[in-house]
Order: sequence, then C-alpha cells, then structure tokens
Amino acid sequence: MLTFLTVLDIIVAIALTIVVIIQPSKEAGLGALGGNSQVFAGRSGGLEGLLDKMTTYLAVGFIVLSIIIAIIS
Repeated sequence: MLTFLTVLDIIVAIALTIVVIIQPSKEAGLGALGGNSQVFAGRSGGLEGLLDKMTTYLAVGFIVLSIIIAIIS
C-alpha cells in the first residue's frame, strides 16, 4: 500500500511540474501587487482556465497524498 501511494505521489508530482511549466506567463510579477496589472481583473477561459484548475487539483492531491504517506510510514 505504501509503495502504491509513493508511486502515485511521484506521478502526481511529475504531472504538477509539467502543468506548471506549460502555463503561459502572466508577465505581471510584483507589479500586480500595486494594482498596475489586469491579472486580477478576471479569469481567462479555455486552456488557461483548465490549466489553473488542473494545477489546483494536482497540488491538493499531492499535499493530501504526502500527508497520508507520512501518517502511514
């Protein structure tokens, strides 16, 4: 069981890394904190929205799997 969860955690980590790398740059940097950017104006649909959701789900899955592995071992 521990081996299965560890392999699943590695797969989720690799998928998370790939999804983060292929996301387009928002190009706002720290300028978004001052309100000089349109980053917070609204969510984009299509591929960017899908990648944002995938990033969130994969990150939560990775954290939950890591906690479960830590509790089991």
